[in-house]
Amino acid sequence: MMQLKKLFTPVGSMDADEAKAYMAQHREGDYTLLDVRQPGEYEDSHLPGAKLMPLPHLSDTYQELDPEKPTIVHCAVGGRSRVAAQMLSGWGFKEVYNLAGGIKAFQGHKATGPVALNLDLVKGDETPAQIIILAYGMEKALQLFYETLKQQSEDSELQELFGKLAQVEVRHEQRLFEVYGRVVSGGQDLAAFESTIVPQTLEGGFSAEEFLATNKSHLQTAVQVLDLAMMLETQALDLYLRFADLSDQPQTKEVLYALAGEEKAHLASLGRLLEEKSGQRG
Repeated sequence: MMQLKKLFTPVGSMDADEAKAYMAQHREGDYTLLDVRQPGEYEDSHLPGAKLMPLPHLSDTYQELDPEKPTIVHCAVGGRSRVAAQMLSGWGFKEVYNLAGGIKAFQGHKATGPVALNLDLVKGDETPAQIIILAYGMEKALQLFYETLKQQSEDSELQELFGKLAQVEVRHEQRLFEVYGRVVSGGQDLAAFESTIVPQTLEGGFSAEEFLATNKSHLQTAVQVLDLAMMLETQALDLYLRFADLSDQPQTKEVLYALAGEEKAHLASLGRLLEEKSGQRG
């Protein structure tokens, strides 16, 4: 039983910028991002990859966490997470940080939806090869989506931007195929590999038709396009990390963490391009 005095043991804290830098510099899977808010708050918006454990139930669920991994705890503004961080520290967690200011102080794209959103795409026992095929299909679907938007647009700037975004997805597909060649003995040529792909779902788990119907009015300027592109990549990052949490295959987890790392890098490059297009650089 945790000694009561440990509940009041001071723990480290990070402000939003420090937490963002920490997550950018560390590999996915090497730390835990813990959300102690309520499910409805999480569904409205959450940090990609955050594991939800509401504070009232933390004492019943904390054993699911790895006490050896650094853990960044957050809530809405920092009060509940400070208590949770102190509790984890009292339970023997080696390195715990409270996110001061909570998610409301964290600037940048956030994911939305319940914990189980789009988890029906996997069962949890997928091999690395099966996960790569699934991810490739989502990358290909997004590539085709951008190419379709390029063809439909009458704005030369947007045509160029959609073409650039489509080529980014092509490069992601090439990297995925390279990884596939390393995990499958004998390998395949690209044509044979792509014959197994069904590109129906966009990155993040969206239907292309539904996404376009919902967001067509927000695809009229370069800034709007980049903002939505970052939203898609944020949802993809969150989805890959939730897949990893569900998976019971260590090698598959590693592949998913690598995919999440790619999404983080892609988000950073999209952010720089957004700053440039919106005139906010400097």
